[in-house]
Amino acid sequence: MNLATRLLIALAGLSGALGVGLSAAAAHITGGNLTTAAQFLLFHAPSLLALAALITAGAVHPTLAQVAGYVLVLGLALFCGDLSRRAFAGVALFPRAAPMGGILLMLGWVLVGVSALLRLRG
Repeated sequence: MNLATRLLIALAGLSGALGVGLSAAAAHITGGNLTTAAQFLLFHAPSLLALAALITAGAVHPTLAQVAGYVLVLGLALFCGDLSRRAFAGVALFPRAAPMGGILLMLGWVLVGVSALLRLRG
């Protein structure tokens, strides 16, 4: 894969990280917790499928991309789980679950981008 394609994947990772941050800010400003949780799950599902396809195609560093994928899944569980529980039960999943999940989501997206920039060995 050429550098231009790797850079495009890295920029997609940056876009994902920034999108998570802005969506979290919007949820705090408008209070649309359940909508935000639903959108995050719907937008990340095809992203995870695409990441699996990139790993299979050898377009990204496989180990780092797999770690990125599982970091994204954990972030989704914490972020969306907390927002959903707040919407349905009025209580948090546990203290700071949503911010921790959001940070993990942003980290996961950064790792996706980095996985495209690392040279594959062998």
